[in-house]
Amino acid sequence: MHNKTITALAKLLHNKEISSVELTKYFLNRIQKYDPALNTFITVTEERALADAKKADEQLSRNQAGPLTGIPIAHKDILCTQGIKTSCGSKMLDNFIAPYSATVVKKLEDAGTVLLGKLNMDEFAMGSSNENSYYGPVKNPWNLETVPGGSSGGSSASVAARLVLATTGTDTGGSIRQPAAFTGITGIKPTYGRVSRFGMIAFASSLDQAGPMTQTAEDAATMLNAMVGFDPKDSTSAEEPVPDFTATLNDSIKDLKIGLPKEYFSDKLDPKIGDVIHNAAKELEKLGATLHEISLPNTKLAIPVYYIIAPAECSSNLARYDGIRFGYRCQNPKNLQELYERSRGEGFGDEVKHRIMVGTYVLSAGYYDAYYAKAQRIRRLISDDFQTVFKQVDVILGPTTPTTAFKFNSRKDRINMYLSDMFTANTNLAGLPGMSLPVGMLDGLPVGMQLIGNYFEETRLLNLAHQYQQITDWHQQIPPDFN
Repeated sequence: MHNKTITALAKLLHNKEISSVELTKYFLNRIQKYDPALNTFITVTEERALADAKKADEQLSRNQAGPLTGIPIAHKDILCTQGIKTSCGSKMLDNFIAPYSATVVKKLEDAGTVLLGKLNMDEFAMGSSNENSYYGPVKNPWNLETVPGGSSGGSSASVAARLVLATTGTDTGGSIRQPAAFTGITGIKPTYGRVSRFGMIAFASSLDQAGPMTQTAEDAATMLNAMVGFDPKDSTSAEEPVPDFTATLNDSIKDLKIGLPKEYFSDKLDPKIGDVIHNAAKELEKLGATLHEISLPNTKLAIPVYYIIAPAECSSNLARYDGIRFGYRCQNPKNLQELYERSRGEGFGDEVKHRIMVGTYVLSAGYYDAYYAKAQRIRRLISDDFQTVFKQVDVILGPTTPTTAFKFNSRKDRINMYLSDMFTANTNLAGLPGMSLPVGMLDGLPVGMQLIGNYFEETRLLNLAHQYQQITDWHQQIPPDFN
């Protein structure tokens, strides 16, 4: 059962060959059996899941079901879920029961999905390895000694191990695409504003975007259909027409112009990964696409710019966690000053504290123009690079990450850790859609290929990914210990 896609299982559900309750129990059993080794779930909502499944079966019996009715999913623990703990992977919110649901959660609930639980993540989405969670690290199912990527490591690892059919993730600098690459699944970050941020606990408001993480591009398109749309509760939500993302999956990619940025194939990239990506590009060429070398000259500035803007926004967003209104409060403070200092000092982990300090520094009166204002100007140059290139090609193709998944505790130097996002952060800075899909294996670990499109062109990325997955089987690979 866990080998099947959402599309295949939806067919079985609609044909009454299996019930949602049976399907839900099957995956709850897999979680119980396999998750102790992986640590992907923070909360398993068994009672809620079975209630959702029973409701879905009633809809299926009345033939009132949609393509996601009865399908078990799980949410990254950054999305508020009414009546369920929403921790953001932090001690600060360990006792927070969300009083409302995020728009994304509500939309998927309305689509008939079954909620299996909430997934582990780097604290407040700050990390590239899922080593920063208050609840402990998530393990990569392909090799338990390696990281699953971050911050959506729980979301990616649970799909890779087939503990759940699909998950939600969030992507601020690559946090859907990078873990998708490390664990061999498909993940898409939509255009900024395409998916509502209402109820998604903020890290960096101008960069954060939610998206689906699944086995296949077809499943991602099905999930995205339910997730997108204008939301008046989100001031950054885009009033754009919403296509059916599944409608164009089977379109021909003949004469599609694919650009390969020379900056992505530099000495910073493991040459073996470069070979895998080039081989995947040649497969698309066989389907009629044309390959073109392009240049994104400001790529090298993406990481320094990102690590000024993101911490600046994080320091502002996390100021609300003060030990008074909600979240963790220290015990027996002597005065108000100590209440603030100890609550934040004890409630936040090291990486979060580090980014708050950096963000506060770059926003301070003496350094605002030198750092933050300059970073915003370079951000525009990065965006302009993409617009120049999209006059020449339809899609950009490259590696998702410079290496495969690395071992735990192997990147104690923050700079080396941050470089994990060197090919993904610029997409967030520009607000463009990007996705990662599996295209090979190196030494037993998956390799991810990244596709980047122009604004609101998710359909093109999904079409290209789907066409690739029709002629390859990397997306069908399952870690041996979880098959």
